Amino acid sequence: MRFGSRYDVMVLKLRKKVPPPPGCPMSACMNLLGGAWTPDVIWNLSEGARRFSELRRAMPVISAKVLSARLKDLEERGVVSRSVLATTPPSVDYALTDLGEELIPAIRAIVEVGSKLHQRTRLEAAGRAA
Repeated sequence: MRFGSRYDVMVLKLRKKVPPPPGCPMSACMNLLGGAWTPDVIWNLSEGARRFSELRRAMPVISAKVLSARLKDLEERGVVSRSVLATTPPSVDYALTDLGEELIPAIRAIVEVGSKLHQRTRLEAAGRAA
């Protein structure tokens, strides 16, 4: 194999995924919010306590299995509280904890930026179509 021939092999150094430093607050928050449907669940609970069936109606695309798993995970992380009501049959309310409430401004900011990006994309598409 000669240098400059079409058979040259180019060696590329690949960056390895470097984990964030331990205790990185941004990574902890993004790890929490990065779960499938997690921001949606938190957002839907921002208006107050809701029952499982109410959350399902508010988010019809999410399966009951995934919603249940997400609520359990958020409860274990201290973001959501679960209260069993003494009714017949028993029902359960889910609500945000103080920690969960602290996430609302961050999610609201993400929604605002997402709206701007969506509007920008629509304007660019309209400009190309014209």
